[in-house]
Amino acid sequence: MMHRAERHTIGIIFFSLILVLWTADTQAALYERPKERIPLPSPIGYVSDHAQVVEQQWKDRIRSVCIDLEKKSGVEMVIVTVTSIKPYPSAKHYADALYEKWQIGSTQQEHGLMVLVAVQERQAAMALGRKMFPVITPAVRSEVSRDYLQPAIEQGHFGEGLYRTAVALATPAQEVRLDTPSRPRIKGLGIWITLGTTIAVVLFFWWISRPDLRHPYRRIQKGEYWGTGQGGFGGNWGGFGGGTSGEGWR
Repeated sequence: MMHRAERHTIGIIFFSLILVLWTADTQAALYERPKERIPLPSPIGYVSDHAQVVEQQWKDRIRSVCIDLEKKSGVEMVIVTVTSIKPYPSAKHYADALYEKWQIGSTQQEHGLMVLVAVQERQAAMALGRKMFPVITPAVRSEVSRDYLQPAIEQGHFGEGLYRTAVALATPAQEVRLDTPSRPRIKGLGIWITLGTTIAVVLFFWWISRPDLRHPYRRIQKGEYWGTGQGGFGGNWGGFGGGTSGEGWR
């Protein structure tokens, strides 16, 4: 007959075995979760139409708006469509993950703007860089979603709706200006270039006004005869002439 101590020991061993198996299953589930998620798509330009629901003419118009916005302000705007966001719980979660992966925005992802449309889920979301929140306010996002995104999703007019969305967002977004510390340095460099050019021109005219500095004979360059007057220079020439006359010509 089994003693009470033996039964207690067996119970502890059985409980420990269950605990180990449960822990192993939990860890395996944690490791498998990332594998279950589908890989995020790669960017294919300002208009990343992975769901292929935007006509080419609307792609060109949206791309033109995005290019013009980035040239004027440095803000990078990207329009994205996907067939489905599964297994992400919402379009917002998907957009945030995509924004981080693509590293949108030229300055630490602070000046970026993404608009995402999920076709099957009929959802839309925006992801913004930190410096965009003062201009792309909740009121702006709500208005754009109500007037352009939701009607486009409901009616299936994705191209026109996303174009109007891009225009509506680019208008306040262009008020953002990237910090460019290089501008004052370039301006200061221009001042120094102008000053250096002026000095060079003055020195050039001063140099051409001094023929003694260009004379091939070093004594004249040193100023031994310059400044004594033509009489001094002529006196030397006259002395030379007198010596010649004394010798006579034969």
